[in-house]
Amino acid sequence: MNVKEKAFIEIVQSYYKKEGRHNLSWRKTKDPYKIIVSEVMLQQTQVARVQEKYKEFLALFPTVVSLGDATLVEVLKVWTGLGYNRRAKFLKSMAETITTEYKGKFPQTVEELEKLPGVGHYTARAIATFAYNQPQVFIETNIRTVYMYHFFPESEELVDDKVLLPIIEATLDTENPRVWYWALMDYGSYLKSQGIKIHRRSTQYVKQKPLKGSIREVRGAIIKVLAQGPQTVISLQKKLDFDVIRYETAITQLITENFIEKEKTFFKIKDSK
Repeated sequence: MNVKEKAFIEIVQSYYKKEGRHNLSWRKTKDPYKIIVSEVMLQQTQVARVQEKYKEFLALFPTVVSLGDATLVEVLKVWTGLGYNRRAKFLKSMAETITTEYKGKFPQTVEELEKLPGVGHYTARAIATFAYNQPQVFIETNIRTVYMYHFFPESEELVDDKVLLPIIEATLDTENPRVWYWALMDYGSYLKSQGIKIHRRSTQYVKQKPLKGSIREVRGAIIKVLAQGPQTVISLQKKLDFDVIRYETAITQLITENFIEKEKTFFKIKDSK
């Protein structure tokens, strides 16, 4: 480890010691189920919005088995307000798989975790790190911000994650990676709050499209209504004041994804239960 990397570690650790978000609920548990719930909720959603919803969700579904046994409608009702309902569906499918194939016990290797529905490269390594304190190497937007800010502050070219990952590995606290990643995420969040948007110079950066006027807006509205119960084709369309093209596109997508189904003249959430 070189001098620059050592100085970098001291900066991150110092910030976390003084300003870290030590009281976040999901940082007070080593339960892989509770950790994956937080990880899925935090995808593209701010911490402040997740905090209360996280507590509400776990109050209704305290274990992976209870979530696996719930209906998708029950899950979507409590998910309302977080957006990206596909995440709730993945979480529900994951719980069903854990319940049926793993007898309610979470796998502990990255390879096994990646086989779970909706669990990709990042989420598998985040669970392994935060639940089992395994020294995994991974990156997300706040971590990316920190490393780009300190190691590529004036780069005129786009920076790829392939360049950052060896530095992340070199500076990884292998004895307590859990806390180290918390520190990185908090420091990255702080940098972004100060107007530092260096992550936009990453080759992995994708600008999030506005919700207003999008197909995603219509999808969310449809799910919100159907989570309250089945609706006739006519009543659903009347309750949602969207243009025909977006409405029909959203309906088609949701049916294709097995999210909703049509039974005679009714639309409803499609459930595995």
